[in-house]
Amino acid sequence: MGNAQSPPTDPRFLSSSRAFTQKELQHLSSLFDSLATQSQTNAKYISPSVFQTYFKLHGPVGERLFDLVTQERKDQRLTFEDLVVAKATYEKGTKDEIEEFMFRLVDVSGDNFVGRSDLESVMIAIFNDILCINDSEVGSSSHKDIVNIFLNAANFSVHDEKCTEEAMSFDDFRSWCAHLPTVRKLLGGLLLPPDSGRPGTQIPNLLIPKDIDTNIVLLKKEYAWHIGGALSQHELEDWKLLYHSFVNGLSFNTFLGNISNHEGPTVLIIKDKDGYIYGGYGSQKWERHAEFYGDMKCYLFQLNPKASIFRPTGANNNLQWVIYARMRKV
Repeated sequence: MGNAQSPPTDPRFLSSSRAFTQKELQHLSSLFDSLATQSQTNAKYISPSVFQTYFKLHGPVGERLFDLVTQERKDQRLTFEDLVVAKATYEKGTKDEIEEFMFRLVDVSGDNFVGRSDLESVMIAIFNDILCINDSEVGSSSHKDIVNIFLNAANFSVHDEKCTEEAMSFDDFRSWCAHLPTVRKLLGGLLLPPDSGRPGTQIPNLLIPKDIDTNIVLLKKEYAWHIGGALSQHELEDWKLLYHSFVNGLSFNTFLGNISNHEGPTVLIIKDKDGYIYGGYGSQKWERHAEFYGDMKCYLFQLNPKASIFRPTGANNNLQWVIYARMRKV
């Protein structure tokens, strides 16, 4: 087994090992041996550069994750024990343990405060390095604007003279993750192999007719990624544009006709006259009913000026309902 030449010195190693099956430990051992060999360290430890290249995490986030996995020793050496302990905590731990690890992860400056600048670095890394969405790509938007909508969803309630900016408490962070489930999914899976389908990295394929100017389409790739955080993986494949008021007109009957011919779930996005962008996910086909219908898979979301998802509370069944009304421009 990787690093078996030396007896374990970390008391957490044995307890962490019990979180894995023998097969899983063997897989971790093989992974460690492979990366340690690439690190040219006589297979004794993994170097930062090899770690970041394998997990495809560069810059502040990759450096911070390596720092946490090596228990902040600052010796630039990741041992087999480190890998087992980190993955046991980060992937096999309780909800509190996992979120505590993520909270420390987003403190990319390592100063024990999570400020807006830390979150900004994290979100830029997500779009640039993990999701690989380019500003110039069709269906994407300005990263600066997009990053701000995610930062605007955060609360910074900590005021400390040792910190140069307002910072997040752990409760602030958990609330932020609750409103941004895609971010939470992604941050919770960064120690998984990048080619294994990391949670939170799938972006729906936006099917927009070639004769439609993509600049008028409200649903940008980053928005679709955010909305998809509350959906299952099979619902994150092809998303087809069914209706746009600029193209199809303002007739409510046209709107309803276009979307009711589609058997699957739908996403409705609205931009009001003040520039706010929001909408909802309907899990069932849109039909005229005398009363509310739908299920607890339905939810509302906000896209601009801040990103948030609002799930149903279960207090009532007011989920989907089609009424006869005049449709405003969307």
